[in-house]
Amino acid sequence: MGAYRSTNPSLWWRLSWQLSLVISAVIGGVIVGLSAYGTMVMSPNIAMESEVKNAVAESIRRNGGGQLELEDTLLMRALMEENSHLWFVAATADGTFVSRGAIPAPYVAIVPLTYLFDSADIREADGIDEIASIDDVATPLGEVRVLFGGIASKGSPVLAVLGQAYPIYVSLLAMALPAIFIAVPWIVRSALARISDVADRASQIDPHRQGSRLPVEGIPGEVAPLVAAFNGTLERLETEFKKRQRFLIDAAHELRTPIAIMQTRIDGMSDGQERTRMLQDVARLADTAEQLLDFERNDQAVDLDEEVDLVTIARAVVADFAPLAIAAGYEISFQSEVEALPRRGNSIALTRAIGNLVRNAIDHCDGRGTIEVSVSASGEITVGDEGPGIPVEHQELVFQPFYRVTPRSRGAGLGLSLVKQIVSNHGGQVSIQSHSSGTRVTVRL
Repeated sequence: MGAYRSTNPSLWWRLSWQLSLVISAVIGGVIVGLSAYGTMVMSPNIAMESEVKNAVAESIRRNGGGQLELEDTLLMRALMEENSHLWFVAATADGTFVSRGAIPAPYVAIVPLTYLFDSADIREADGIDEIASIDDVATPLGEVRVLFGGIASKGSPVLAVLGQAYPIYVSLLAMALPAIFIAVPWIVRSALARISDVADRASQIDPHRQGSRLPVEGIPGEVAPLVAAFNGTLERLETEFKKRQRFLIDAAHELRTPIAIMQTRIDGMSDGQERTRMLQDVARLADTAEQLLDFERNDQAVDLDEEVDLVTIARAVVADFAPLAIAAGYEISFQSEVEALPRRGNSIALTRAIGNLVRNAIDHCDGRGTIEVSVSASGEITVGDEGPGIPVEHQELVFQPFYRVTPRSRGAGLGLSLVKQIVSNHGGQVSIQSHSSGTRVTVRL
């Protein structure tokens, strides 16, 4: 599952950055929208307001006679040249004033009163087409009131509002953006956490443990149908698996009766090579049927809490199979590093597993060499032989059900698979080492 996470795009990352960008864009759009709305309620002169105020603040002064005048500075000259319709009046707190440009007739009457206004926006009055504004400006002479107009169409009011309101929206963005890029990923991660739990549960489903289903509770509604469909698939697979298992178990049971009949009839035959060969064939057929039953029933998964002695089990297996091994032409030996090796498990299943290893050695080593069964103090049971060995490309495959190294080899290919199944149910491992001079299969519990 980690490989898929490393190659597939991350839904968490995609949702996090996309939602964060959308929310950030919405905030930016709100700021621009409010600025645009501000240009509708504020004076159209706002775009040029700062330039007029800066020019007045720089040029206003009193001459030697104490009269108020405007110095022809570079800033003032450039402002007047670029805005031919600009006019303004600058008035001090004592009522004296000075002006530049052609003041429209409707505003001439209020020029002497400019110093009385703190701020004003004059527009859309009857008979007045000119838009004018009054605002304060700090100068070396103190606070000066400026009445100006003739520049309503100049500059960008939206940018002017943004420039004046930056302390507000910069502070807003400074607080909102970190919260967005932290909160949104956290919210998305929390929403997807349950999906990750379901994925982990799915990776832990064991095909041998039926009835496992993925939880639907807490799953987002968009994902719940996928989980429900997956659970439905599991149910259908289990149904088909039970049908197959029932068929194989029934078939193995049905084989017992004809096998027993055949064995009875062969026992009644006169001694001879043909009778011996037929008895061996029937015995192998009966053993295959029993292995098939064991494999499908999975009896070895029952009662694993019994206290067993691995030394006793291994010694008993050697004693049981010694006559068969000697009759086949082998020598068989047993050795143990300890007198007893207690473990928790199922003695019948473990006996079957070790017996399968010994039988496998008897069947595939051409009747020569020694079969050794040993028990180590660390809990390892090893069955070794001196047979032709197993090719490297087959060594991992021999533990698969019904796999045989050669198609015409004896057995059904279930022995080693049952060994691995039994040992796995006991929490152990099986390993194999094989070369041209023999094979060693080790069970670690």
